[in-house]
Amino acid sequence: MTALFLRDLKLSIRAGGGALIGVLFFLTVVAVIPFGVGPDLNLLSRIGPAIVWIGALLSALLGLDRLFQAERDDGSLDLLLMQETPLVLTVLVKCLAHWTATSLPLVIASPLLGLFMNMNETAIGATMLTLLVGSPAITFIGAVGAAVAVALPRGGLLVSILVLPLAIPVLIFGVSASYAAVEDPAPFLPPFLILIALTLFFAVIGPAAAALALRNTSD
Repeated sequence: MTALFLRDLKLSIRAGGGALIGVLFFLTVVAVIPFGVGPDLNLLSRIGPAIVWIGALLSALLGLDRLFQAERDDGSLDLLLMQETPLVLTVLVKCLAHWTATSLPLVIASPLLGLFMNMNETAIGATMLTLLVGSPAITFIGAVGAAVAVALPRGGLLVSILVLPLAIPVLIFGVSASYAAVEDPAPFLPPFLILIALTLFFAVIGPAAAALALRNTSD
């Protein structure tokens, strides 16, 4: 499992630019917002957590279609299906490697973009923490879409269409927790705990559903 994690980590970084492309897209999405809403710093600070979360969500969708594509292209997907290690565990390790290579850099880059959106220290910290907790759920959801579309020649758009509706609850509670951290009447803990619960739920359901989809695809 360690060898598989390191192998997928290298493939995720090399394929299509990996983390660099995701971070650049993240920067682009957030950077164009001030040009659209104007130079109102108070408005930027209010919408900052939502914009950072939306940018991270869209950036996380970029490489999801490649989650199983390399194994499909070189034929090693059949070996993964026939090995003694449970396929669910293999998918879980691949998801963790993909998140480390593509989503973790977005979490690290979020404080810089928070400053760009005129967010204060509390809002930046809360947004970074919610991204760290909630972004794995997007990867686990994306694994299901990637498994369904792995046999298609151009499944990237299909993966995005499948993942976006399921990722909306993660976005809602991530943004709600970020706002609650800077708004005194709103409690931070309830939406944050729900966000953790969503990540744990999809950590169980996502790999299992992706493994089932991969087996059906191979059949």
